[in-house]
Amino acid sequence: MQPLNLTACEMREAIGRGDLSAREATQSCLAAIERLEPKIHAFLALSPQDALRRAAEVDERRARGERMGLLAGIPTAVKDNFCTADGQATTCASRILEGWKAPYSAHVVERLLGEDAIVVGKTNLDEFAMGSSTENSAFGPTRNPWDLERVPGGSSGGSAAAVAARMVPLALGSDTGGSIRQPAALCGVVGLKPTYGRVSRYGLVAFASSLDQIGPLARTVGDAALLLQAVAGHDPRDSTSVPQAVPDYLATLEEPVEGLRIGVPKEFFGTGVDGEVERAVREALGVYERLGAKLTDVSLPRATEHAIAAYYLVATSEASSNLARYDGVHYGHRAGGYADMIDMYMLSRSEGFGDEVKRRIMLGTYALSAGYYDAYYKKAAKVRALIRQDYAAVFRQVDVVMGPTTPTAAFRLGEKTDDPLTMYLSDVYTVSCSLAAIAGLSVPCGFTRAGLPVGLQIIGDAFSEERLLRVARMYERETNWARRRPPVCEGKS
Repeated sequence: MQPLNLTACEMREAIGRGDLSAREATQSCLAAIERLEPKIHAFLALSPQDALRRAAEVDERRARGERMGLLAGIPTAVKDNFCTADGQATTCASRILEGWKAPYSAHVVERLLGEDAIVVGKTNLDEFAMGSSTENSAFGPTRNPWDLERVPGGSSGGSAAAVAARMVPLALGSDTGGSIRQPAALCGVVGLKPTYGRVSRYGLVAFASSLDQIGPLARTVGDAALLLQAVAGHDPRDSTSVPQAVPDYLATLEEPVEGLRIGVPKEFFGTGVDGEVERAVREALGVYERLGAKLTDVSLPRATEHAIAAYYLVATSEASSNLARYDGVHYGHRAGGYADMIDMYMLSRSEGFGDEVKRRIMLGTYALSAGYYDAYYKKAAKVRALIRQDYAAVFRQVDVVMGPTTPTAAFRLGEKTDDPLTMYLSDVYTVSCSLAAIAGLSVPCGFTRAGLPVGLQIIGDAFSEERLLRVARMYERETNWARRRPPVCEGKS
């Protein structure tokens, strides 16, 4: 048995039957990481000895007949903006937190460990989750397993690349404006941004508090459902966590949605979408039609035309506030050779933050400043409310909305780093879902002629994750994209 060829659900079943041990599964993943990490750079920290120790404990407990958790023995990775009390640094891919060790673990990390997952390491990201390519990491970019000269997307590019390259079957990411769905699309895996409040943000280092949400990255829809099942649910430590029952996502996964009504926004296929991306997405819509779904043209004018502008005012304003705490006083990087306290603040932040984080802090500070708050942040908040109204109106007509996850496939490393606006437009189809605080999922739907993955985005109303997973599984059953392996896995890089 080759553990790396198994999905997380298959691995779980094999471990449950005794055909595979947790230690064997973990050793296989660690060997893959050792082989591929120098090429991909998906991880910022690894804990192989701790992972093997936990795997051995899982095997011993299983041998004693103890009750095991939902993820027993499954190697899993977490994005390095989740606090972990395991002795590993939590850096957010930033020099300002280099070497900082959290005194507690994030809620989702506690849930993973409580369900007996084997956390093997922490993945690379754009600094403080601000980016769409994982090129903004202070510790170097992650590369796309399908083409090592291209980006994996961002900001959860390390998690997406690790899953795509079969380094781990499961990983957690965070999504503020598309940071799970966009890298999922560019790396050819499944990525789900749950409804805001479905998964606790306790222990997630904040970027934009009203937008940040944690979710799964996995090779298949079933694997994504499995991981979401493990981490979703109410947490009283997070005041935005919603006390709502969590459905059994796996129990209903194989049940197709009868009479499915799909809304296709005309704005999602306008100027800017690559022809090969549009072709793959329309072919996927054709598969749903053959399955009996009804396609309906809908319009989301404000969710497309004004979403980027609104997002980059709301998100940067919240980032300006959240990142004010990194001042070199209590923790994090402190510059040397300063003249006074103000000089220490300036030098510490100048040295500690990268260019993109500085850019967003300055944008947000300006938008919140006296005389400009009403003109910028307040107006963006009003537009956000209108975007929510757009989606609410559409969901009175259809069950889900579908379109491209990204306007293009993975672009080359360095291609957009000198043009922030072009980079920001990579998220044009994902930010509105985040602003509306609803659920969105990206599922692989084909490849370009250059062999690069394309993602189909499926958007649902608040707390519609169960439906989204069932709808995505309907398509996945009819295709074989989830079984495709990147060239790097075959030694063809």
